[in-house]
Amino acid sequence: MGANTIDLNGRGGVVTGGATGLGLAIAERMVRSGANVSIWDIDQGALGKALDTLRAASASGTVNAAICDISDPVAVDSAVAETQDALGDIELVVNNAGISGPNVPSWEYPIEDWRQVINIDLTGTFLVSRAVIPGMLKKNYGRIVNVASVAGKEGNPNAPAYSSAKAGVIGLTKTLGKELASTGVVVNCVAPAAVRTAIFDQMTQEHVDFMLSKIPMNRFGQPSEIAALVAWLCSEDCSFSTGAVFDLSGGRATY
Repeated sequence: MGANTIDLNGRGGVVTGGATGLGLAIAERMVRSGANVSIWDIDQGALGKALDTLRAASASGTVNAAICDISDPVAVDSAVAETQDALGDIELVVNNAGISGPNVPSWEYPIEDWRQVINIDLTGTFLVSRAVIPGMLKKNYGRIVNVASVAGKEGNPNAPAYSSAKAGVIGLTKTLGKELASTGVVVNCVAPAAVRTAIFDQMTQEHVDFMLSKIPMNRFGQPSEIAALVAWLCSEDCSFSTGAVFDLSGGRATY
């Protein structure tokens, strides 16, 4: 965590895929910034460990966990209700949960893997946003941050479902930003290059090397670096940016 202080005091927040990796780093930064945070994940064992981490990081805020498959609308609605019971109003949402899928050429890509990646990475982001926006509109305040990827801008070879899903997340972000522009709800996304987390375990070494070769800084991102920008995008200070895509690619992105 950096030295800068970001004010999220008393805000109720959700981080999907918050039990490990990038999601946990984001949740920890939010907790340290004063937010009450619920992490949603399908990994029950990891959720317990993550709660211990967040409780240690929190000075006075409430932390909560919900088991949730974000590709299932019934599960999402249930997690929303559970979180509201624990934290009150949901004002901040970080749509972080995602999977990478296999690394194979598009014409050899298994159809079931395609469906799974799209269902979690894109449809899940839609379902969570759809479930929380009505409550934000009632308060005339909300911050949604979607974790996209530079792959959604450029398309990574041998990652057709992931690239397509993240391009869809960027498109959804722009749509929501325009739809909500006259309200107090802003929606933005971040587009990281590769960040070294457990998701690397799903990738071939060849694919990891390819991603590194594209980054002018010649290193992968750190979870804390992504968490810092996400936390700012969740703050009241982020008030005139909506439907925007924020680069976190070490110089890789050219637009």
